[in-house]
Amino acid sequence: MHDSSFDILFIADVHLSPECPATVARFLRFLDSRARRAQQLYILGDLFDAWIGDDDATPFNLRVIAALRELTAAGVDCAVLAGNRDFLLGRRFFRQTGCRRLHDFTCIQCAGEATLLMHGDLLCSDDVAYQRFRRRVHNPLFQQLFLWKSLAQRRKIAEHYRRTSMAVNAQKATAIMDVNPLTVNAFMQRFAVTRLIHGHTHRPDAHLLWLNGKSARRTVLAQWNEEAGGEVLVFAPTRGEWRREPVI
Repeated sequence: MHDSSFDILFIADVHLSPECPATVARFLRFLDSRARRAQQLYILGDLFDAWIGDDDATPFNLRVIAALRELTAAGVDCAVLAGNRDFLLGRRFFRQTGCRRLHDFTCIQCAGEATLLMHGDLLCSDDVAYQRFRRRVHNPLFQQLFLWKSLAQRRKIAEHYRRTSMAVNAQKATAIMDVNPLTVNAFMQRFAVTRLIHGHTHRPDAHLLWLNGKSARRTVLAQWNEEAGGEVLVFAPTRGEWRREPVI
């Protein structure tokens, strides 16, 4: 019988928000059940649909923080990589939850296989306008100036960015918002890995690649949503097995 206590779990793009109660309930159940039985949980970006600062202590945010704290207190190693929606996750969040902070370009070993973890937005290099915007909002000075604003001001700005982003993305060609294969190859070669796991594109799939004459794999994590539910990528070290599991 398979011992799930050694399993390593990967999720991304949960997009937690008070406006998506089914997704929130599903995530909290996941933390209290499947994740609690695992060894590690990696959250690769966009856990929250928006995060305007660690001082935004709404009942909703505190509820999620408490659930993550219970998970880590139970002995599960939970690591969180900020995405394009929650890049302002800060020290207080990690201190309160007990989660580890991950950065893009985190390399881990999965049964001896070098594996690169990313959110995935940096792979979409054809979207020049987004990459320019990303560089701006990841500037420490820009972030500090934003965090100096009141919570009410930050909420208005975040909502404006969200509406603008939706309108702009609706006009973009589908291919532009997907990864660039050459960029994928460059990152994998740079970090000398044979497996890449990421989210962001909302196009779950498993891609077989060839790098320097050797096979490699790129695994895209699924987006969670109200209707379709969620999904977790599972690596079982005792079997050397990768599989996807639904989160209902």
